[in-house]
Amino acid sequence: MAGKYTLIAFISLLLIFPGNLSAQDKNPVTVLKTIKSKHLRTRDFKFADVGNPAIAGTVTVTGGGFDITAGGADIWGVKDEFHFVYIQKTGDFDLAARVESLTATHLYTKAGLMAREDLTPGSRHIYFQLFPDNKPRNKNNGGFEYQYRQQSGGEMKAIYPARFDGTPDFPVTFPDTWIRLKRTGNTFTGYTGIDGKSWKEYASFTLDLPQKVYLGPAVTSHKTTEPATAKFRNISKIIR
Repeated sequence: MAGKYTLIAFISLLLIFPGNLSAQDKNPVTVLKTIKSKHLRTRDFKFADVGNPAIAGTVTVTGGGFDITAGGADIWGVKDEFHFVYIQKTGDFDLAARVESLTATHLYTKAGLMAREDLTPGSRHIYFQLFPDNKPRNKNNGGFEYQYRQQSGGEMKAIYPARFDGTPDFPVTFPDTWIRLKRTGNTFTGYTGIDGKSWKEYASFTLDLPQKVYLGPAVTSHKTTEPATAKFRNISKIIR
């Protein structure tokens, strides 16, 4: 009988903690190296507003990347408003980009890489994103945050750094702010970097999204009356 209860407790832990929350560990952050990547073709991406923001988004293709100007109330809560630049991707992926700049329209203006089930406002998704600066925010002393929605139309949640103050482990350093989102099976891992080759793991999370997802840069102003612009460059797939 004791063995039965031990198994139940173990399964419960797996359900409560479905991923490795690296950003909340107290241990030093491990730096990983990659040595080969390939730029993706900008013409393969499509553009769309999600959630009908009051200010329509626009995209300029430039410098092997995109200048994305977006309105939108937020990517948070039970429904999202943002501009999405995406491809449809089946199976595992390893996507990276350099964010050259992000206008500070609001403290919670966001830009990042998203894997999304569909283009409805309440869709399930993974969103590894950054802010315009390293000012203190709720439970966060740096410029990065990992967010996700587990159920369609459900509340979003976030993974925060271990420390709420002091020198951030995950700062934004424009114009050399690199962001990376990797899928292996149903595990999605977010990394940060400054050169596109050395990466610090922020967090990973397990979510049973479909094999085919919408994948790419996502930007929201968080201020419905004023847009924000994010400059994405060097959009690439990591090969090894």
